[in-house]
Amino acid sequence: MIILPAIDLMNGCPVRLYQGDYEKKEIVAGSALDTAKAFEEAGADYIHLVDLDGAKSGKRENAELIASIAASVSVPVEAGGGIRTLQDIEYYIENGVSRIILGTAAINNQDLLQEALKRWGSRIAVGMDCRDGYAQAAGWLAGSSLWYLDFAVQLEKMGVKNIIFTDISRDGTLQGPNLEMLKELKKTVSLDLTASGGIRDLNDIRNLKELGVYGAIAGKSIYSGTLDLKEAVRLLKEDL
Repeated sequence: MIILPAIDLMNGCPVRLYQGDYEKKEIVAGSALDTAKAFEEAGADYIHLVDLDGAKSGKRENAELIASIAASVSVPVEAGGGIRTLQDIEYYIENGVSRIILGTAAINNQDLLQEALKRWGSRIAVGMDCRDGYAQAAGWLAGSSLWYLDFAVQLEKMGVKNIIFTDISRDGTLQGPNLEMLKELKKTVSLDLTASGGIRDLNDIRNLKELGVYGAIAGKSIYSGTLDLKEAVRLLKEDL
């Protein structure tokens, strides 16, 4: 398992939301680029980047900054938010992003997802952001009728290899990840699962490691100091 420190971007600034509420944003650092470099120095194997403005507008709002971060660190980065076309995917891949996360597009445009998988394979991941078990779109502002387990099975059949699962009700709360839903996903599909939302401390990292997920995304816990990234990286590498 790896830990992916998160940088969520609004107006070029690293922020954190509470339960996906854009009105409850908190600026958590002065420079996204400096934050990414600090994560690299702490030993992160991957960095998770989200264009929150883009997720809401459906356009690449912070794309140049994401490209700059990808070019400035030696560790791979993944990026999501506002990626709605093949041209959007091409832009990020051409600018050094290792993995592309489709969210709204995976729900609303499965032809796009299928073509993206055909072209780029495992470099395409799907962000499954759920509220009350149903997938959400448009920066968590629009609902769907897709039950998370049914959606996961559908994605696996299409050839998706990596799902980033977020329980929106846990995001930014430091109340722990939704282990129950993650366990159900593990039983239902054999994809790489990345857990996001609610991670507070090393105990949560241990629980996720025991569950056998591929990765854990941590944001607020790192910025607020309840999780030491260096310690988390060390913990995950102990058994290697």
